[in-house]
Amino acid sequence: MAENKKNPLFASDDTSLPVVSVPATLKSVDLATLLGIIFSLALIALAIAQGQSNANFFDLPSAMIVILGTMTATAISYTLTEIKQSGNIIAKSVVRRTYDPRALARALVDLAVVAKKKGLLALSTYERELKKDAFLAHAMQMAIDGGLPQDIDYILSQEIGFLAERHLRTASITRRASEIAPAMGLIGTLVGLVQMLADLENPETIGPAMALALLTTFYGAILGTVIMAPLAVKLDKNSRDEVMIKTMIRLAAVSIARQDNPRKLEMELNSALPPSQQIRYFD
Repeated sequence: MAENKKNPLFASDDTSLPVVSVPATLKSVDLATLLGIIFSLALIALAIAQGQSNANFFDLPSAMIVILGTMTATAISYTLTEIKQSGNIIAKSVVRRTYDPRALARALVDLAVVAKKKGLLALSTYERELKKDAFLAHAMQMAIDGGLPQDIDYILSQEIGFLAERHLRTASITRRASEIAPAMGLIGTLVGLVQMLADLENPETIGPAMALALLTTFYGAILGTVIMAPLAVKLDKNSRDEVMIKTMIRLAAVSIARQDNPRKLEMELNSALPPSQQIRYFD
C-alpha cells in the first residue's frame, strides 16, 4: 500500500486508531421540487389574474371531484398499505435526506484501511460514526461479526432490491395518479355538460354552466401535469440516488469482510459513482 503523507491512516509508526469521519445525512427541503410547484401554480394564477373576464376559477365541487376522484381511482389499482407507504415516500421527496457521495466514498475507504491494518474488530471503535447511517451500521456490524462475504453481499443486495422495489411502486402510484387526474377532470366536465343540456330552456345559464363544467378539466390538467407527473420523475431520481449510496456501502462491507486491498475498493466505489464524483484516495 502506497504511503499517503496527507492521510494519518498511513502513519506506519502510529499504533493508535486514526480518526474516521462518516458524513452525516442531513434532512433538507428539496427547493427544486417545492419552488417548481409553487412557481408553476403562480404562473397559472398570474395568467388568470391578467385575464379580462370576470370568470370564477374556483369551484369546490369541481376540485373535490378531481382530487378525491383521483385518490379513490388510484387506490383501486393498489392496496391500502401501498398507498400509505407511498404517502410517506412522497413526503420525503420534499423533505429528504441528502448525501455527499464523495465524502462517503472516502470514509468507506478509510474504514477499509483501518480494517486492513488493525483488523475487523477495530471498526467497532467507530460505532458512533457508523450510527450516522443505519444501513452503514448494519452492514459494518455484519463484517465485524465475521459474516461471510457472500452472505453479506446477498443480504445487503436483497435489502437494496426491496428498497428499490418500494420506491418503484411509489413512483408508479404517482404516475398512475397523473394519468387518472385529467380523466377525472373530463368526467367532471361531462357531468357538468349533462346538467347544462338538461336545462337548455334557460339560454342565459348556458355560458356560466359551460365555464363551470370546464373547470374540472382545468383542475385535472393541473393536478396531473404540474404536480403528479413531475413528482413521479423526482421519486425515480431520488430512488436511484439512494440505491447508489447503499450500493457503495454494500461494496465496502463485502470488500472489508474479504480483507481486500483498499485500492481495489477505491476502484469499485468509483465504478458506482458518476465521473464528477469519483475519488482519488491513493493519488
